[in-house]
Amino acid sequence: MDETYEPMKWVSALSTRASLEGAVGEVVEHIQARFSGQPDLGLLFISSAFASELPRLLPLLQEALPMPALIGCSGGGVIGMSPDDLALEVEGKPALSLSVASLPGVKVHSFHLPSGALPDLDSPPGNWIDLIGVDPADNPQFILMADPFASGINDLLQGLDFAYPGAVKVGGLASANGLNRSSGLFCDRTLHQEGIVGVALCGHVVLDTIVAQGCRPIGNPYRVAEAERNILLRLEDPDSNNELRPPLEILQELFQILSEEDRSLAQHSLFIGVAQDGFKLTLEHGDFLIRNLLGVDPKAGAIAIGDRIRPGQRVQFHLRDARTSAEDLETLLSRYQLQSQFQTASPVGALLFSCMGRGEGLYKEPNFDSRLFNRFLDQVPLSGFFCGGEIGPIGGTTFLHGYTSVFGICRQP
Repeated sequence: MDETYEPMKWVSALSTRASLEGAVGEVVEHIQARFSGQPDLGLLFISSAFASELPRLLPLLQEALPMPALIGCSGGGVIGMSPDDLALEVEGKPALSLSVASLPGVKVHSFHLPSGALPDLDSPPGNWIDLIGVDPADNPQFILMADPFASGINDLLQGLDFAYPGAVKVGGLASANGLNRSSGLFCDRTLHQEGIVGVALCGHVVLDTIVAQGCRPIGNPYRVAEAERNILLRLEDPDSNNELRPPLEILQELFQILSEEDRSLAQHSLFIGVAQDGFKLTLEHGDFLIRNLLGVDPKAGAIAIGDRIRPGQRVQFHLRDARTSAEDLETLLSRYQLQSQFQTASPVGALLFSCMGRGEGLYKEPNFDSRLFNRFLDQVPLSGFFCGGEIGPIGGTTFLHGYTSVFGICRQP
């Protein structure tokens, strides 16, 4: 017989006060008015405008509201809930966001990993399990934040996927403060300047994900016929009896049939999507991992992309702009809202890890992604930050993204 647990509780608060003491006092007051008892987990985000005061933050906060497990970081912008329960994205100004959660039936394990402590990719999964301190049989779900200049982030994600293949991993890279490369990572009562902080949630918990890469496909999908490392050499063209053709030639032909608006967009916002499911017959929205185009070789007709590629994979060119980004996120949120109608428990709280290239700079208006989220999930408190890189899964594999909004949505099974 299944155990019965009390409902989860999740409260988020945001302050834009310019003084650190004032900001801490405001978020704590807001949370204590809505949250009774001691939280099991705290999630803390602070804007890089407070960079010089980061050493004072955790002592102030833990004295006012002690938490057994807390992780967080600094960011170029901060996301949280206003006192009137509106999701706000505060960019380029002082801001502090705090979420606290009561998670019955969940074991909360926080950790800090120095960059130099990571096993190499030839290590057995047991080395990664020993490093994290969590048994894969406990079905952990991971929230991760890393120093933007830490080496081995991709190795970390590959290692965690290797050791915990069924586990969700979401998060982002802390945003640095200008030229001094100063960022902060928080784990329980300690401020770290480097490495990775994280929390593993084990037990009676589900962490759903939405990964909005903000792109739409153009042209057809092609199968990679020849490739070397990150260089596309030949693509199999389904419109030409599967003829093998240089990718640059295909791209030039595609360019000619685009609308004038899309041709203009392709001059600066052209990307390539790599399908992550090798067996899916019909590829659809969200099936592609979006990567940059790094350069072309006109003589060979080859294209270099921002990831390794191998023969047999399918690729498709993509465009990105504000309208496409909005449509992409709306499609994914609508799909999640429909799916959530069949879940046994509703979401209680959510995190948003959004690229610094999105926000007001992309949409020309504030709070776009967070307000769209609350339009579909209007009772779910949201918090997070603007990242230097976003962590989230595509097709069951965890990647480091750019120009992406990754949502981690917490609920009971």
